[in-house]
Parts: sequence; C-alpha cells; structure tokens
Amino acid sequence: MNQTTNTILMIRPVAFRMNEQTAVNNYYQKVLDDLLPATVNAKAQVEFDAYVEKLRAVGIQVIVVDDTVNPDTPDSIFPNNWVSFHETGDVVLYPMFAENRRLERREDILDIIEDNGFEINEIMDYTEAEEDGYYLEGTGSIVLDRANQIAYCALSPRADEELFIEFCEDFEYDPVIFEAFQTVNGERKHIYHTNVIMCVAETFAVICADCIDDKAERKMVLSKLKESGKEVIVISEEQVNNFAGNMLQVRGTNDERFLIMSNAAYESLTPSQIEKIEKHCKIVHASLDIIEACGGGSARCMMAEVFLPKAE
Repeated sequence: MNQTTNTILMIRPVAFRMNEQTAVNNYYQKVLDDLLPATVNAKAQVEFDAYVEKLRAVGIQVIVVDDTVNPDTPDSIFPNNWVSFHETGDVVLYPMFAENRRLERREDILDIIEDNGFEINEIMDYTEAEEDGYYLEGTGSIVLDRANQIAYCALSPRADEELFIEFCEDFEYDPVIFEAFQTVNGERKHIYHTNVIMCVAETFAVICADCIDDKAERKMVLSKLKESGKEVIVISEEQVNNFAGNMLQVRGTNDERFLIMSNAAYESLTPSQIEKIEKHCKIVHASLDIIEACGGGSARCMMAEVFLPKAE
C-alpha cells in the first residue's frame, strides 16, 4: 500500500462560517464578530483558491468540487471527515457528530471522482451508527499508516472505540488507541480529532506527545511510530494550537514528496524541526487564517486523499 497519493479532493465553500454545532467540542473555533458572514465566506474562498493554486503549482492533482448553497453545510471545506478513498477501490462513508455535517455526504461527488478516471468498487457505509449516537470522523479521527497497515485513533466524542475497531477489522489495520487532551480554560479536554496532533508520512511522523497525558499510552504510541521505521518529530501543545500537527504528505510532479501545512503551522515550527522535515521532503505552506479561525481545522482537514485505482 502507498502512504502518499498525488490526487486529492477539495470542496470549495459557498457559505463557510463558524459552525455552532461543532464548536461544542472543537475548541479551536473562534467567532469573528467584526466580520459579516458573507465577508468570512469570501475571505475563505480567496484562501481556498490560493491554496489549490499552490498545490497544483507543484504538480499535485486537485479535484475541486463546488459546495452547494442548499443544504446548509458550513464545514463542507473539510471533506476528509465524511469520506476516504482506498487502493482497494473501496470508498468509506463515516458517521458525523454534527447533524449539519451529515449533509456534506453527496453521491454526486463520488460520480465526479469516477468522471476523473477513478474506479469505485464498493462503498463501506458506517453512517447508521449516527442513529445510536456513535461517531468516527474519517481521517480526522483516524490517522492511517497505510504502508504498514497501522491506524492511530485518539478517542473523543467524535471517535468511538468500537467503531474504530470495526473499521480496523474491515480493512485489516492494526489499531493503536489512546486519548489526547488540550488545556481549555485550565481544564484538560479531549482533542476532537487525531489529525490535529499527529501526521504520519512515509519516513517520518510529526506528533505532540504532550497531548497524550497517560504516560504508558504516550510511550506505546511513540514506540509504534519508531518500530514502523518513522523518524519522530515532536511538536509542542502551543504548536498544535497553530495547527502544526495538521499536515499531510502528498506527491507532486515526478513523484516528488511535499509536506502540506498552513502558514500558521509553518511559522510556529523551530528551525530545527523544519530542518528535520526537509531531510525527508519539501514543505508547501499556504495562508489559511480565516479557515483555521472559523473552522477550527487546517491544511490536512481540507484534503481528502484519492487512492482509488484508475479505471481501465
């Protein structure tokens, strides 16, 4: 299995704003009182377009699909939470915590993927779990080491343990389960998505070990990363607050590898961390300030990787 792909799906927003339904457990979201909703969306579109341009400039294939005004889906810019695409030709649909995020799942997006020359064999649908109040938000909740068939998951209101184990059994992944926390008003609260604190690339991993409060769990996760041959690059909780954990490695022209992140993430890194990353691959970073502030997600959340086989 490949760890990286050169094709990603991105959804261009039409009514992006702070989603009140996700703010209950995404502590990175902020209300920008001084900006009108239309202004927030317009600024998000500018950031989105510039980001896509940067990705395409290095040879990454970006399939851009426009969001629709109805239904109201303020978080549609983060498609990696509702869908994942696998080399087996499987597409996975995931159960979402926020009711208005469930509306992001669109069949026509799968048709567009096929129109771009990819083959879909089977759709694995876990969304029924929503009816029972269980959630697993795609590659937000699950960080995949596809090459080594290892799946990492920080349990939270949006990442149910039993559902995660079911996913791992269905796709033959070795589950690595732990809890991750951040300090909110002096209290330790669960981090809503695993991909906020860790990124697994081909030969290295970026992780905030300090977010894993349980020492035994922390040791277990770090050991697993090292055993699978990754150089572990540790970031701080302050860097996580700047979305430095929310990165993704992708392939560009001539299969060159790039680590994608936001400007805020890049600017929070130390020269030594940048040097460590650049030993493995080049860095591409884009300004995502409005998207990060209102959406509470960053560069990685905006990309759904397409690993599907090409149609004959």
